[in-house]
Amino acid sequence: MYSVEIEVRTGNRAVVHDLTRDAERFLTEADAEDGLLHVWVPHATAGLAILETGAGSDDDLLTALDSLLPRDERWRHQHGSAGHGRDHVLPALIPPYATVPVLGGVLALGTWQSICLVDTNLDNPVRRVRFSLLAG
Repeated sequence: MYSVEIEVRTGNRAVVHDLTRDAERFLTEADAEDGLLHVWVPHATAGLAILETGAGSDDDLLTALDSLLPRDERWRHQHGSAGHGRDHVLPALIPPYATVPVLGGVLALGTWQSICLVDTNLDNPVRRVRFSLLAG
C-alpha cells in the first residue's frame, strides 16, 4: 500500500476545502492503475464529504451544519472557542474517511463530485490528510 500525508491550511473559519486535485496528484505520484483511494483525516473535529463544490452546495453544507449543530454553549465538551463542543460531534455526521474507486489511474467520481475536507473547528487552522492507495 502506498500512503502519503499532506498538510492543509483551513484557517480560522468553517470551510469545505476541495481535496480532489491533491488526490489526483497523489494518484499520479503513486503511478496508480486500478484500486481504491482511501482518504483519512486524523482529527477529532473534521470530516470528509463527497459533494459538488462551487455551485453553493459547499456553503449549503456549512449552513446545514450550523443549523443542526449550533455554535453555542449547550455542549458538554467545553474547551476552546465558544461552541467548540459541536466540532467534536461533527465526525459522527461527516466521517473522517472516504474511499473512492480508482480505474485506470483516474478517480471514479461522478461529473460534479469532489472529495472535500469539512472543517468547522475555529481553533485548529492546520489539518493533516492521509491518502492511501490499495492497488487492485
